[in-house]
Amino acid sequence: MKNVIVFGASNSKNSINQQLAEYAASKLSDAKITTIDLNDYEMPIYSLDREGASGIPQLAKDFDAMMATADGFIVSFAEYNGVYSTAFKNIFDWVSRVDGNVWKDKPVIFMATSPGERGGITVLEIAAGRMPYHGAMVVGTFSLASFGDNFKDGAIVNDDLNKELTKLVNKFHKELLEA
Repeated sequence: MKNVIVFGASNSKNSINQQLAEYAASKLSDAKITTIDLNDYEMPIYSLDREGASGIPQLAKDFDAMMATADGFIVSFAEYNGVYSTAFKNIFDWVSRVDGNVWKDKPVIFMATSPGERGGITVLEIAAGRMPYHGAMVVGTFSLASFGDNFKDGAIVNDDLNKELTKLVNKFHKELLEA
């Protein structure tokens, strides 16, 4: 059984991106789903000076080790001022110092959602363009605009969007099996 790590790239306790990532993962019937909370990996803000003085935090090493156990990833990015959340960016910066291949050359679905009409598309484009340089084999991306209108009771209620996500998850599943 393939292990898929799932998270919303946010530190919000009520993250809509966490909800979307978990919903996408629920469409995988024969995978072990490991859901993580970025709050469990809170570290000092990355800097070369801090790394030089104190080394790489154990939490960064733990996060990297956990990533190495995955066969694939489903991640939904929160968009803060057009870019990644600080919580994600800080973890990413630290983990990239452990091993520059953060995503371990594994299949990934990148998603984003927001209450607005653009659905986090800017951060999604940034992630899809940047993360392959760190080992992400991007299977595809999915943006869910107007979260409050399109996601209710733990599911996407817009049939077209739900079909689009299901198609992407099926493609991801095929990549997992071939990896």
